[in-house]
Amino acid sequence: MPVSLVILAAGQGTRMNSDLPKVLHRVAGAPLLHHAMQAGAALSPERVVVVAGHGAEAVGKAARACDEACEIVVQAEQLGTGHAVAQAAPALAGVAGDCVVLYGDTPFIRPETLEAMLDARARHAVVVLGFEARDPGRYGRLIAQGEVLDRIVEYKDATDKERAITLCNSGVICADTALLLDLVAAIGNDNAAGEYYLTDVVELARKRGLSAGVVTCDEAETLGVNTRAQLAEAEAAFQARARAEALDNGVTLTAPETVFFALDTVVGRDAIIGPNVVFGPGVTIESGAEIKAFCHLEGCHVSRGADVGPFARLRPGAELAEDVHVGNFVEIKNAILEEGVKVGHLTYLGDADVGEGTNIGAGTVTCNYDGVNKHRTRIGKRVFIGSDTMLVAPVTVGDGAMTGSGSVITADVPAEAVALGRARQVVKPGLAPKMFEMYKSIKEKRQKGAK
Repeated sequence: MPVSLVILAAGQGTRMNSDLPKVLHRVAGAPLLHHAMQAGAALSPERVVVVAGHGAEAVGKAARACDEACEIVVQAEQLGTGHAVAQAAPALAGVAGDCVVLYGDTPFIRPETLEAMLDARARHAVVVLGFEARDPGRYGRLIAQGEVLDRIVEYKDATDKERAITLCNSGVICADTALLLDLVAAIGNDNAAGEYYLTDVVELARKRGLSAGVVTCDEAETLGVNTRAQLAEAEAAFQARARAEALDNGVTLTAPETVFFALDTVVGRDAIIGPNVVFGPGVTIESGAEIKAFCHLEGCHVSRGADVGPFARLRPGAELAEDVHVGNFVEIKNAILEEGVKVGHLTYLGDADVGEGTNIGAGTVTCNYDGVNKHRTRIGKRVFIGSDTMLVAPVTVGDGAMTGSGSVITADVPAEAVALGRARQVVKPGLAPKMFEMYKSIKEKRQKGAK
């Protein structure tokens, strides 16, 4: 049966004390909104509608960065969750199948939980996701008998007896799309807050003789982010889970508590990750690779048998083939390093292609930017680049060639040639003491003048 998603992302999040829309605050290098969208994507939805409000343009841009096909609708006034879902009605008109409502500030709902809700739809017209709360606080309460849900009571409208219930509402709901929109259209705002509560669809469904059910999940899945403190809690929860999954999948983490993953980090079995490694978005580490201590990686691919670090940085577009060595204080950006390349230390390779078996000496820089445009450096196979070589792009160094240490290479180097591009050394015997005395005299005069 086809599935549609409605993701509510209109709130300003005033308690975040931020100009940024709440759903765009990041956990694991990705907006909270992306976490919710990724969970829903596991259902292979035919239609995804994101309801934006505060900062709608930025929210829409972020949503489309995650799913180009998603539709953005705007809730101009925030009049409650029921009102928010109602804004999606035109986008879902005539759409068959079930609809799942998710929240852009609730990042940890598991796909398995959503699947369980869809399965429960075989028994109930409306299905709500609940959880047993350690501290129910101001959550809405689920009034249920086993799996059968009678109604949802918001905290503001609950009696003392109802507030004693620990089965709480996550807000996530599932129903036939047409039925959900029909129920939403019937919601009123006769409550303490004067808002249109999505939760009222349960009572409305029951009044029509339809069954409502509840599926429960662990409370950790329902963690919502409303404050900076909760954002930090969400980050900690994500990292703890990601580290545990990496270890279970056969990855060695020598100091797990110091490694930070992004939402989309992929690390293969038997890879070794050292202490204090940070993964930004878009990183894939193949099986058997090693990332040593204090490295920062984003937007890169590291192949089997390669080793990186310590203290190395791989930036977007870095592609390391098998058995590449990238050592300490090396930065790679938008560069392809073929099999067996060695870049030992203190080097910047940007906008470059480096052929297999090439050795890059310490202090090498590809001078790729002229102040306006970026230019590419192409280094062939089995090349030896001497220490402190400046390669002024665009420039090509042919297979088997060599550059002398301290050279500035401004023209192409043919295959198997040696290129030397440095000034001739001049030696002045006995001049050093005179120079030192002159410098000391100048310094003393400046100091006296300062007094």
